Formats: sequence, structure tokens, C-alpha cells
Amino acid sequence: MLPSELPLPPTSPSLLDGNTRPYFLWWTDATVADLRAHLADPSPEVRAYWMGALLREANTRDVWLFVTPEDIRRIWLRLARYLGRARAMWAFLLELPCPAWPPPEAYGKTGGSVGTRGP
Repeated sequence: MLPSELPLPPTSPSLLDGNTRPYFLWWTDATVADLRAHLADPSPEVRAYWMGALLREANTRDVWLFVTPEDIRRIWLRLARYLGRARAMWAFLLELPCPAWPPPEAYGKTGGSVGTRGP
């Protein structure tokens, strides 16, 4: 393997320690071990939420410590809602469709804008 083909190391070796609070989960007290447990949760919605947080907040080179491209592809349609501005980047990187956000059904039957109330 050429040096240019070697994966980059994590931004911090502490991300390999289950007791570490990762920098990218700044709003919660979750540890690396907690994140791993959430990413393995039987509920697809729980997995999507935490994977979305990882993809949205972490340096891309740290993402691969926790998930694979296949993991992301497997729940992409559920995951996309949690990605915010990172949605288009991840769609591009993994050659996935980038869903329109918010989805058309969020506008209701009248086609008004989100948050407006109609008759």
C-alpha cells in the first residue's frame, strides 16, 4: 500500500477510548462507548439520529472509526433528515441521492410553506 493510500489517523487517539466524551457530541454527556451502543441500537430511528450527529458534527476522518459507508447507505433515507447542511456533502461523497429537504409532504396538502397554517 502506498503512503497516499493509508487512512488518516483519528484526530485524537482518545477517540479509541470508550470512556472519552467525543468533541463532536458537544451537547450531550455521551461517551464513545455510549455512541457505539446507540449506533448498534435495534431501533432504526435511534441509529439514524446518532449516525446523523456523527456525520454532521465529526471530522470526516473520525466518522470511519464508528461507521462504514455501507452502514450509511443502509439507512440513508431515514438518516438524511438528521444531517442538516452536511446532507449534500455526504450524498456527494457516497454517490447517494440527495433528497429535497424539507420533503414535499412537510408542506401539507396546500403546498404552503413549512410552519404556516392554512384553512
